[in-house]
Amino acid sequence: MSVARLVVTAVKELGQTKAGVARDYGVSRRWVHELIKRFDAEGEAGLEPRSRRPLRSPRQIAPELEEEIVRLRKDLADKGLDAGAHTICFRLTKRHRQGPAVSTIWRVLSRRGFVIPQPQKRPKCSYVRFQADLPNERRQADVTHWRLRGSTDVEILNIIDDHSRLLLGSDVRRTTKAADVVASFHTGFAAHGFPASVLTDNAAVFTATSRGGGRCAIEIELDRLGIAYRHSSPYHPQTCGKVERFHQTLKKWLAKQRRARTVEELQAQLDWFRAYYNDERPHRAVGRRPPAHAFAARPKVGPTRPGFVLPPHYRVRRDTVDVGGTVTLRYDSRLHHIVWDGATAAFGSWCSSAIWRCGSSRSTGSSSVS
Repeated sequence: MSVARLVVTAVKELGQTKAGVARDYGVSRRWVHELIKRFDAEGEAGLEPRSRRPLRSPRQIAPELEEEIVRLRKDLADKGLDAGAHTICFRLTKRHRQGPAVSTIWRVLSRRGFVIPQPQKRPKCSYVRFQADLPNERRQADVTHWRLRGSTDVEILNIIDDHSRLLLGSDVRRTTKAADVVASFHTGFAAHGFPASVLTDNAAVFTATSRGGGRCAIEIELDRLGIAYRHSSPYHPQTCGKVERFHQTLKKWLAKQRRARTVEELQAQLDWFRAYYNDERPHRAVGRRPPAHAFAARPKVGPTRPGFVLPPHYRVRRDTVDVGGTVTLRYDSRLHHIVWDGATAAFGSWCSSAIWRCGSSRSTGSSSVS
């Protein structure tokens, strides 16, 4: 039996006072008086629990504005663009010069079923974040994979500015090679200047440390320009978290587009998204400004080691002749299979010639074969 039924029974049938009933059951006298009044007017229906929600909410947003928030959310999500409360607030403010608070938009989205609670996620306050203080102070680069229509895998090289999140380059190729990385960086240099430093992971196109201690093309080029080059710790993608997070944003948008058939078609899509990302999309990390505005707002940093003298470098390889008398050497990105047929002098002459050509073609180092 409910407390309301007990209160009414004690007052109506047992003849107890309302003050005594309120004291015995731990309720307010005002509630006892109201309950008896409802019972007298409505009978048993007056004892049913009732909502405490106010009859009207003067500060509630208009239904038209709520529907506009929902339409904007659906439209952005269908296009694969960011559709969070902050982005919707930015667009409504831009459209009407004044919009509702972010918390209000979040409550609308939650009430309409667009927000899925994720209590298991790690709180953002627990992360240790770092960010460059000025544009061109640091650039991050990384290669990610995508699939064309027809199950053809391609690679996308993304380069962003650490401070402003400006997308400096987004280039797709069948396979990204060391020379392609240098070409993409120089395109960014021509458009936005030389940075003070570059941060990447330890992929083969970014470093040759794991292959005999030499240097790859981008390491040599950045050293020549006096640009500091740093690599993240192995198996720790969080160090390059800004460009890693951009991969997610880019792929979310690509997944909503018509899948490209060719590299050229995909590059056209990347060029459109790059313009939208830099000039229109509000970025939360830079005060909800487009990255191009954040990049232009502050003075730029340049290389910290101008006129740096590049030290010589070399790499020693040791190869074993197999039982068939064949040794395989890689030179100028090509594999050369040399058969030991007794012509010792010819073999030695070829090796010497290859070493001389390698040393003369690279003014920064030499190669050796043993």
